Amino acid sequence: MKIALVTDAWHPQVNGVVRTLDTVVGLLRGRGHEILVISPDQYRSVPAPSYPEIRLAFTRGRTVGRQIEQFGADAVHLATEGPLCVQARRWCRRNKRPFTTAYHTQFPEYLARRTRMSPRMFWPYIRWFHRGSEAIMVSTESIRNQLRGENLRHVHHWSRGVDLDNFRADAPSPEIYGQIERPIQLYVGRVAIEKNIEAFLSSDQPGSKVVVGDGPALAGLRSRYPEVHFVGRKSGGQLAGYYAGADVFIFPSKTDTFGLVIIEALACGTPVAAYPVTGPIDILTPTSGAMDEDLEVAIQRALGLNSADCIARGKEFSWDASASQFLNGLVSQELRQDCHLSRRILAKAIFARV
Repeated sequence: MKIALVTDAWHPQVNGVVRTLDTVVGLLRGRGHEILVISPDQYRSVPAPSYPEIRLAFTRGRTVGRQIEQFGADAVHLATEGPLCVQARRWCRRNKRPFTTAYHTQFPEYLARRTRMSPRMFWPYIRWFHRGSEAIMVSTESIRNQLRGENLRHVHHWSRGVDLDNFRADAPSPEIYGQIERPIQLYVGRVAIEKNIEAFLSSDQPGSKVVVGDGPALAGLRSRYPEVHFVGRKSGGQLAGYYAGADVFIFPSKTDTFGLVIIEALACGTPVAAYPVTGPIDILTPTSGAMDEDLEVAIQRALGLNSADCIARGKEFSWDASASQFLNGLVSQELRQDCHLSRRILAKAIFARV
């Protein structure tokens, strides 16, 4: 197939959405599919307010549509709810081109944390954006139920995976781990307000806290928590070593739909402590993680879990399966026309019998 992927989240951004899209695109290309990625770096853009790492692209629907047409796309997927995908959506609707969407982030909760407004203020936009699609790809059952509660019922399961060749329990630990007090409590991800990192950093658990990642809240958190070890961004085997050498992985976010870092930590044999919210409740089992409304209670319980059980759970998530789920969720123009034709033929047959 020729697949046009439109996304407001792409390199050089470092987040779970980009990593998911980049990995799946690579796997699909390896299977012989052609992928056109339409992203903000191809257009004039401005930094997002309070989050300059994210660029907001501004263009016209017909400009995006011209790219899709010239590519000869069989299927169109809109990965995010940002301005670039809004223009692509507008073009698809005007030209009766079917498209799919994905719900990667708890967008209403995310905006609520940044604006101090109620999440309910943003749900009308979410419903408007996704209602025009043929299917909304979601990563977990709890998100499926949430969207159904918002009268968005055309959902398709698209899970996530983990690179088991990289994220292993025998990955060498970083040098800093030999110099700090245990138990080592680790956070990996964007350092931003919506990740609720302060709930972790302000906990009274003994040992050492390590934060891997970068983001707009980094400077402020570093000044308020000088005892925390902020080590910046890490990737590949180096990141795997930070996971594998830690005693517990902390996932304090309440705004994620999945949490790639959770399954990466599990694959490295590190138990996870989290709140009982979307993402953790869909991934963690009693033997691989602990969840509690009191994060300190969750940390204490997680420290007692077995590494082998964590590894076994992490191995259940495959990127290859994720790529297949994404592919199966796409709707091509040709398939939609065939479905319409079949319905017309069926209707004529029923009418003839009557």
